Amino acid sequence: MGKVKRVSYSQYNQWITCPYKWKLNYIDELGEYTDSIHTLFGTSMHEVLQTYLTVMYNDTVKMADALPLDKMLLHRMKYNYTKIMENNGGEVFCEQHDMEEFYQHGLLILEWFKKKRANYFSKKGYELVGIEVPIEYNMSDSIKFIGYMDVVIYDKVRDRYKIIDIKTSTMGWNKYQKADKNKTDQLLLYKQFYGSQNDIPLDKIDVEYFIVKRKLYTKVDFPQRRVQTFTPANGKPSINKVMNNLNQFINESFIDGEYNTEHTYIKQPSKKNCRFCEFNQTEYCDSGVK
Repeated sequence: MGKVKRVSYSQYNQWITCPYKWKLNYIDELGEYTDSIHTLFGTSMHEVLQTYLTVMYNDTVKMADALPLDKMLLHRMKYNYTKIMENNGGEVFCEQHDMEEFYQHGLLILEWFKKKRANYFSKKGYELVGIEVPIEYNMSDSIKFIGYMDVVIYDKVRDRYKIIDIKTSTMGWNKYQKADKNKTDQLLLYKQFYGSQNDIPLDKIDVEYFIVKRKLYTKVDFPQRRVQTFTPANGKPSINKVMNNLNQFINESFIDGEYNTEHTYIKQPSKKNCRFCEFNQTEYCDSGVK
């Protein structure tokens, strides 16, 4: 067997958003990933919630509730900050006041989560399949799709699986974000590949985004939740559509496990696509929306 190229959802997602941007990043290798306080906080919150759930399901709820979540979050944020600084040559990517603000938001999330946890995660009748459960699916002899599922839980009574993706958000997802396929198609692919890998019928797999909010609205007289759950349409038609797009990406962009450098990758300028694109209005792309 020749060389095998590994592709992830983030790579596919960049291609479906703008094939030309994907080319600049992956074929021309012009892009530079930059961390932010948002990615640091998201990673740290993931780790703390995943640790809590691991202890809850594998040991007891009492032991999970006894975990010093505040200290754990602080430790993970400091650790991830140091790790990022080491990897980027010491370039400062966030300020101290940002760390303090996001940490305080994290404490409010964790406090609310512990009080309301039973509304979202029950132990009776359920078991934890795993945390960061890997997906490795051969799309062809030379292309392998890889990914990691944040949380997978098995409902022993109903004989059903649930794939959960944890997201951190400033104030939750609005109707436009919920309708954004770039956000929601990830779990559809994970459902397809997890079912195929483990011979589980797709109608026995549920998917859910578990969205934690850093901020709540002020000056409102209705109760607000720190957690929002959202299940996108994930039936056969929806999965088939995203699978067709993924196969198109692979067929156009790769030849025998190598990038297809001869293909013409189109630009897809729009306000949404170009707003945060690092190539917009540069020598590499002047077609973007200003």
